[in-house]
Amino acid sequence: MIINIAALLCGLVFGLGLILSGMGNPAKVQNFLDFSGRWDPSLGFVMGGAIAVGLIAFTWAKRRKTALLGEPMQLPTSTVIDRKLLTGSALFGIGWGLAGFCPGPALMNLATLAPQVWLFVAAMLAGMWAQHLWAAKKS
Repeated sequence: MIINIAALLCGLVFGLGLILSGMGNPAKVQNFLDFSGRWDPSLGFVMGGAIAVGLIAFTWAKRRKTALLGEPMQLPTSTVIDRKLLTGSALFGIGWGLAGFCPGPALMNLATLAPQVWLFVAAMLAGMWAQHLWAAKKS
């Protein structure tokens, strides 16, 4: 039960961070990516802050054998940059640039009941399902 409460609190803090930073607003995200028009560099500072926090957190986590609540620590170990990673990154960037959403803000924006958000999330889930089928067929 404590793990579920901790997960809920982490999700609430993450969502609040998305709201306060503006990353939940697709127009703000698209303006960040529009270098020749209404460029808004403020999300660069948000990303820089996230990288700094992530670097500190991962450095600390690598030194631990268990998470704070006693669960085994599970960190990625691969350092390989392969076609799968590059393709996924490109698809993520294309979707983010076209729609102004990435998975976290898209899920948060489902609460707005906007049809374009629901369409984006449906397409995102279909893509995840298709990748799962493709990976299962390949192995």
